[in-house]
Amino acid sequence: MHYYKQTRYKLLRTFCVVAQKENITHAAEQLHISQPTVSLQVQALEREMGEKLLERRGPSIKLTPAGKILYQLVQPLTAGIDSLRETFAANLGYIEGGELNIAAGQSTSLYVLPDYISRFYQQYPGIRINLHTVDGQSGMKMLQDDQVDLAVGPLLTVPDSIIYKSFAAFNSILLVPEGHPLTQKAQVTLEDISPYGLILPPRNQSTWRMIDTVFRQQNVPYAVSMEAGGWEIVKKYVELGLGISILTDVCLTGKEKVVAIPLSQYFPARHYGLIVRRGKFFTPQARRFIEMFNPDFFQ
Repeated sequence: MHYYKQTRYKLLRTFCVVAQKENITHAAEQLHISQPTVSLQVQALEREMGEKLLERRGPSIKLTPAGKILYQLVQPLTAGIDSLRETFAANLGYIEGGELNIAAGQSTSLYVLPDYISRFYQQYPGIRINLHTVDGQSGMKMLQDDQVDLAVGPLLTVPDSIIYKSFAAFNSILLVPEGHPLTQKAQVTLEDISPYGLILPPRNQSTWRMIDTVFRQQNVPYAVSMEAGGWEIVKKYVELGLGISILTDVCLTGKEKVVAIPLSQYFPARHYGLIVRRGKFFTPQARRFIEMFNPDFFQ
């Protein structure tokens, strides 16, 4: 019986790694076993469960519906066993090492997280922080595949599989160069903005989608004069007088040669929050980081 339980854990752990990596070769590398051994262990688990758990789609591996259910059940168990020593030490009051994986967009990484990560590092200098700077869709996939402990950023829609808790909000502003004609107006409307070319982040980012939605709802045309990757680049070209932009005031340092005009009458505040997968097992490192934002998160 003892040997059987050991074998079952081995099969479940292999299955979870394959599900996360979506690739037999990469899973074998992480587990330090051969590819045939990985395949045999997955097949053994499928025989025991009586269900097909994985299916091949070209070079990648995807979970079947039954595989998704099993993964949701066993991932917290295998992760808990793998981090048992660290969890035990944390409950005794010691967190000296380990790592923390966070997914965040560029703006979140640049403007929202630095103070929090600095504070966490000062308290837990032995924990290695891996900050994965990705776009929103990639970050969500990493979260769903358990490649990161959590994500941080804005979230316009919250899937059932996700828990999202906001911790900060920033106002929307129109950014124009110094001396721009719009700085002379007491209140700027969308119609006032319409004749000027906008400098916006890439089209696949939420900022562009939000701006497009608001202008369309108000039936006001707008023009994009430049697409630039990242708010630092956007600010620089606004300073140069190549266009104006709509973004949130979180990105302002006070050193820019620009004027910020409030646009809260049209655009809602941008909320930033903690994003985690529902039902996930959290390492002690992840729990401490999350509790820094929200002490009652796990209550």
